[in-house]
Amino acid sequence: MDRALAIDIGGTKFEVATVDADGVVHDRLRVGSSDAVEGEELFSRLIDLVEQIDTTDTVVCGVGSGGPMTRGGFEISPLNIAAWRRFPLQPRLAELTGLPTFVDNDAKALALAEAWKGAAVGEQNFIAIVVSTGVGGGIVLDGRLLDGDDGNAGHIGHMVVVPDGTPLPDHVPGVLEAESSGTAIAFRTGRPAAEAESDEIERAGTLVGRAVGSVANLLDLPLAVVAGSVALGFGDPFFAAAQVEVDRVAALQYSIGTRIIPAALGSDGPIIGAAAVGFRGLGQDMGVR
Repeated sequence: MDRALAIDIGGTKFEVATVDADGVVHDRLRVGSSDAVEGEELFSRLIDLVEQIDTTDTVVCGVGSGGPMTRGGFEISPLNIAAWRRFPLQPRLAELTGLPTFVDNDAKALALAEAWKGAAVGEQNFIAIVVSTGVGGGIVLDGRLLDGDDGNAGHIGHMVVVPDGTPLPDHVPGVLEAESSGTAIAFRTGRPAAEAESDEIERAGTLVGRAVGSVANLLDLPLAVVAGSVALGFGDPFFAAAQVEVDRVAALQYSIGTRIIPAALGSDGPIIGAAAVGFRGLGQDMGVR
């Protein structure tokens, strides 16, 4: 069975695996990425992972990465990876692997994964959100994954949810990523997000719900699927607070009833999403266009 070489580029780790055409993950490896200061040092860690993977039967390389980036990931500048600014990821990986290589935003990759094998199967209008080191989003509208002018559509993490809010470095104060991401919570509280107290968990969920409610009003979306280590780690209290705020904000006739739910694929979502980016690039049906 054909497989994709799947690569997830995160703010704290890189993950590489092969994923078959049924969405089953094989041969997963990961390495930390947060301590690297040089771009080439960081890429060499990725090379080491790729070279350890059995690429028999792989027909494509698919990548999900934090953004922003230029269309197709020809250059990426993830906000949470300071060592990579305008880094030519797609051409470097294509040269390394010798495979057709497709790169997209990690939250857009999650949207593909959840439409293919997760909580959004059969849905034609939804937003997928990653709440982790940062906050990103991918929007499916009328069955089509939105790209935008340069491939960065859906970046819900940079919607203002608290006017004049937390001044997280390199962010406009009060954007969602500056309030609810793991980086923001650690910045504001002085402790890792995993140690957040109940009021901080509720606050994070409420602000994600505020952004989702606004997007539902704007785009007539009935569903938000949320993944990421922060959201999934916070669990039920986070999602309960988020739903209360969605219900408060999404109060138009067509947006009443908008749901916000955990992603079904859990920790597999990012790597399955990376594979979906690759398979989609080859023209295979991922459930959305």
